[in-house]
Amino acid sequence: MNVLLVGSGGREHALAWKIARSPSLKRLVAAPGNPGIAELCEVRAIKADDVPGLVALAREIAADLVVVGPEVALEAGLADRLAEAGIACFGASAAAARLETSKAFTKDFCARHGLPTAAYGVFETAEGAGAFLDTLSAPYVIKADGLAAGKGVVIAGTRAEADAAVLEMLGGRFGTAGARVVIEEFMDGEEASLFALCDGKTAVLFGQAQDHKRAYDGDLGPNTGGMGTYSPAPVLTDALLQQAFDELIAPTIAGMAAEGHPYVGVLYAGLMLTAEGPKLVEYNARFGDPECQVLMLRLADDILPWLQAAATGGLSRLSGPSWREEAAVCVVMAADGYPDSPVTGAVIRGAGVDFGGEAVVFHAGTRRDEDGTLRSAGGRVLNVCALGATLHEARDLAYAAVGGIDFPGGFYRSDIGWRAL
Repeated sequence: MNVLLVGSGGREHALAWKIARSPSLKRLVAAPGNPGIAELCEVRAIKADDVPGLVALAREIAADLVVVGPEVALEAGLADRLAEAGIACFGASAAAARLETSKAFTKDFCARHGLPTAAYGVFETAEGAGAFLDTLSAPYVIKADGLAAGKGVVIAGTRAEADAAVLEMLGGRFGTAGARVVIEEFMDGEEASLFALCDGKTAVLFGQAQDHKRAYDGDLGPNTGGMGTYSPAPVLTDALLQQAFDELIAPTIAGMAAEGHPYVGVLYAGLMLTAEGPKLVEYNARFGDPECQVLMLRLADDILPWLQAAATGGLSRLSGPSWREEAAVCVVMAADGYPDSPVTGAVIRGAGVDFGGEAVVFHAGTRRDEDGTLRSAGGRVLNVCALGATLHEARDLAYAAVGGIDFPGGFYRSDIGWRAL
């Protein structure tokens, strides 16, 4: 198969790493890629939201399948344009991707279909938001409606903080993404990430993990796109997985199809495991980042048949998937100042070292100078991952690799996996 992979982050590096191992792969091209991906395949400097450029590239390489990594490409309508061109795409249409690109759409969808989630309100004015906040008690959950790179959520401990967050979002902190705000009742419990592959009609559970959203140890500091993950998550029992599938995933796929927007690709459910059972925190229309990294390490199957089946309506013909018994851990090395004002350009040494065993370093936000020097080029810079017989072993291996990387312009959490350990 000829495959075009769209994206440039750690998630896409992990996907490239897994796809490159497929015996059915003939040619892999990534756009725009990153220095790590460039070590695995050809890369082209076409941005993830350049839909005409990506469609033209897919035609040029006679792509049998386009695998979309980031949500910006889905929001831009890449899957729709590829469908018009007759090219199979693993990724949701722009209308179906609203499950991620509009939190207001998703909350209204949940209300229409009776899906378990927090009580909410959607507002375009501070006055309306304030009146709804009057009905709630602290802590308060304030979200920008649109895409905000994983940073558009504030858990406010006081009413003053909540009011300030509303004003900041409506005032343009996240551009048009914050033109509307979603305010939710706070849900108490543990968060977990659940994934399902979908072909428009059929959904298949495809891994689970737990993420660490706060920037600093002890779950302190601002929310980020994710500072580390581990899989499997012991808190997600088989019974909870089945309940989440029956009460959230399956009715969502059926509901989207019934509303005329069949969902194709991967559906990522952020769950809150409450005393009443799993409830939806949010949907994402792509693999999580950095959850994808640990899933790719643990997936025992060739991934290409799964991606192709989801893109072409063939999931019902597959059985599985199969997962390695080992645990996987991912530690994010981020740039100083992340998430608000990451400092880029810092020199990184040692990221290409063979750390032995089952340790892998994925590039998330890097660039390479003409002389070969590797530098930071984003907020989350490297994803240092490892497999181990136990979660303890996987974490020790990952942190040993972190210790071997010289990145003076960065920081990382030292407690990834603490909930399970």
